[in-house]
Amino acid sequence: MKKKICLSFQVHQPFRLKRYRFFDIGNDHYYFDDFQNEEIFQVATRESFLPANKLLLDLIRSTNGAVKVAFSISGIALEQIEMYSPELIDSFAELADTGCVEFLGETYAHSLASLYESKKEFKEQVRQHSQKVAQMFNQKPLVFRNSELIYDDEIGQILHEMGFKGVITEGAKHLLGWKSPNYLYQSGVTPELGMLLRNSRFSEDISKNFSRYDWSEYPLTADKYASWLANTPEDEEIICIDMSYNTFGQVHPSSTGIFDFLRALPRYLHDEGLEFVTPSEAISILKPKDSLYVPDPISWSEEEKNTLSWLGNILQRESFEKLEEWCERTRLSQDRRIIQDWLYLQTSDHFLYMSTLNSDVKLFSPYDSPYAAFSNYMNVLSDFLLRVEAQYPSTIENEELNALLTTIHNQGDEIMALQKKVDELTKEREKIQNTRAKKK
Repeated sequence: MKKKICLSFQVHQPFRLKRYRFFDIGNDHYYFDDFQNEEIFQVATRESFLPANKLLLDLIRSTNGAVKVAFSISGIALEQIEMYSPELIDSFAELADTGCVEFLGETYAHSLASLYESKKEFKEQVRQHSQKVAQMFNQKPLVFRNSELIYDDEIGQILHEMGFKGVITEGAKHLLGWKSPNYLYQSGVTPELGMLLRNSRFSEDISKNFSRYDWSEYPLTADKYASWLANTPEDEEIICIDMSYNTFGQVHPSSTGIFDFLRALPRYLHDEGLEFVTPSEAISILKPKDSLYVPDPISWSEEEKNTLSWLGNILQRESFEKLEEWCERTRLSQDRRIIQDWLYLQTSDHFLYMSTLNSDVKLFSPYDSPYAAFSNYMNVLSDFLLRVEAQYPSTIENEELNALLTTIHNQGDEIMALQKKVDELTKEREKIQNTRAKKK
């Protein structure tokens, strides 16, 4: 059997917050920097997403469907596509129509909801995202890729219960020990859930090192890279390469030759006897090598592959805990604006900007420091919670409030049912009256 290459791309951009001062709390209820968000997304579309999509479509057609890829597009990114770059909808839809592109499940807000103590918000966002993907691309996600590749056994159990066949997560060394990430594994707690593990070395050779002049392997050419993949141990079955989609054209601009590298890669992979598969194909045709137990959350971040990039300091934990504390009460709201803001505020990027560990954050953070990011976020969150408090006072317990809202909802349904009955009886009376009038 030929060695398989599973290539997946993350597409995500947050809704960045505007500068929000302490004195804005209670006075200004709009939190987002629309100008910056639109500009950044349109630049990403122009320099990365559209040219990369066109190249992939050309490769799929020229190879008669031999090139296959997967996309994990957050719900936040899908909204920005609709708002700022609607031409991307047709571009992704055209890729979907080839049958060679798979869309993966995600959390709608690219959030850390899978780390909340209660998993209700996580489940809701996963359902919401799957509905959005089905609506836009007519596909039901079968394989899940969580925000930042975060995964543990509890998440795996939920994904299985929600009908997912597999998950893509990080091939963390402390998890695997002597084992290789280049096999299909299965969850130890739910063996029906297949696990594809990202090969961090081969992923980062492209995503991080491609244009680094100080890298010992510079320049990276398609034939060299294909030979590295082919020279992995013969019995290893699948190599999962996963990265951000803006690797092509933004992290590494077109002038570095990154698009030429991608254009040439399928030919050299074919010459080396390697073939592309989508994640769901890999899970359906390969047998799991072993079971993996993941008691603590892992991710694709840093050497430790844990969640400290988002929750590693007191600033991040304080804002995360405050957000989680109001989760259930906020979800009771029927106010669409509150629910929308709630989703946007959960995006993991807000917590990454507060990181004092990740040295790369300053390259893309809109803030001067993690402390400025924390102060701005907490000002916004304070105003947001005041709006929720005004609708559903915290003096009422969540259970009591939920019961009251359920009663109101049930009464509304009962009123609608009675109104329908009244309408039916009115029509029946009119019918009888008309019949009598005709007889007379």
